Amino acid sequence: MKKLTPMFLFSLVSAAVGLTANAEPALTIYNQNFAVVRDTVPLDLKAGANAVVYSGATAQVEPDSVILRDPSGKHSLQILEQNYRNDPVSQELLLSLFEGKTIDFEKMRLKDNTQVTDIIHGKVIRSGFVPGGGNEQPIIEVNGKLQFSLPGQPLFPDLGNDTILKPAFNWLLQSDKSGVFDAEVGYVTGGFDWSASYNLVSPEKGDYCDFVGWITMNNTSGKTFENAKIKLMAGDVNKIQPQNRPMLMMRAMSAMPMADQAPAVSEKAFDEFHLYSIARETTLHDHETKQVEFVHAEKMYAPTIYVYDGAEGYRFYGLNYDQGYGQSGNKKIAVMREFNNAETNQLGIALPAGKLRFYRRDADAQLQFVGENTIDHTPRKESVRVTTGNAFDLVGERKQTNFRVDTADKWIDESFEIKLRNRKKTDVVEIRVVEHLYRWSNWEITAKSDDFIKKDSQTIEFRVPVKPDEEKAVTYTVHYSW
Repeated sequence: MKKLTPMFLFSLVSAAVGLTANAEPALTIYNQNFAVVRDTVPLDLKAGANAVVYSGATAQVEPDSVILRDPSGKHSLQILEQNYRNDPVSQELLLSLFEGKTIDFEKMRLKDNTQVTDIIHGKVIRSGFVPGGGNEQPIIEVNGKLQFSLPGQPLFPDLGNDTILKPAFNWLLQSDKSGVFDAEVGYVTGGFDWSASYNLVSPEKGDYCDFVGWITMNNTSGKTFENAKIKLMAGDVNKIQPQNRPMLMMRAMSAMPMADQAPAVSEKAFDEFHLYSIARETTLHDHETKQVEFVHAEKMYAPTIYVYDGAEGYRFYGLNYDQGYGQSGNKKIAVMREFNNAETNQLGIALPAGKLRFYRRDADAQLQFVGENTIDHTPRKESVRVTTGNAFDLVGERKQTNFRVDTADKWIDESFEIKLRNRKKTDVVEIRVVEHLYRWSNWEITAKSDDFIKKDSQTIEFRVPVKPDEEKAVTYTVHYSW
């Protein structure tokens, strides 16, 4: 698997979020639990080496992905040394900040059956904190004597700010000259994800429907981004994923945009992927899920298709003589919806992979959920076909009616009968009967009751209209030779 080099990371950060300095942060979120962040760092540097602390990164930053630069090009910056600290806040960690100093400890005791509080002054000789999560016994000096335990509950003085409680980079920066300016920092971080989901709403009757697509963004990075410029990258980007990322979610839905407003999300091709830009700057809080509508189509044509695959699930093809080999008792007829992602069908936008839900209005104009499935990344002018469930009032029945084999002359004759029953009261239904000619690659249909379409080298399809309360039989014989 290809490793992300520093130059590749620089290109990724630059291309994804741009190069212009800005006070607002910028995010490009990928649907693989990571994002590229660009932020502004105010610097006041002297010529030469400078010690700088940056505590504005997320809790899941990949430290070796950091890029720091002066976007104006006036200063040449080099990170001579970088130390990253992201220890969970604990009593031992805070004690470590006061090693060599005296703090107060609170101890409770009973006096005359009354609980009183004593304040004990102790010097922290050793905190017991070990970076990485380990612990040692603390050593506290009280009244000139050392003890291997805390004399009470430690009371910590005010730190002045909460910088130490946040993930922090300690940089040793080399600058070619002195100056005060806003530098640009970019990095890759975990804790972000986004996905697309779609709702297809049909009337009580008919194949024209409304199609609505949502983008859902999740932030579990440990940092809130105020008034951020957000872009979303769709596609299969190669990325080595860190393990054991936490996935916590809360829900917060944005309001649906009005029909006369500009699109909330714009889309364009980028490299070998597709980039979706949120039109407005928005705040993405830590542990928040935000949703934005990005596609809305009315009167999209998406006909219902009924498919009977009596031997569904059988996927082995090869010469065999077993009379019952590959037979199935499946009686279910699948219900599918199909639509073309084209401008002529009210769409024509690259659709990211996601969940597709189906609704149909009943006689009372109320929405009823009638199935869901997923779609893959779908470019413009490509078709989508998904299964929504199985038909209640349609039944298929498939049986083998004849089987003959001659191993000397190397041939097999096999015949099938497929019965289709429509128990609907009013609708004529076209059922697509799919048959897999699995025994050998060289075959010929020698007899048939209906015309068929050859779908590929070993699959044929009959399209059979069935009236209400009618049963129809499709028969065929196939001759294999080798």
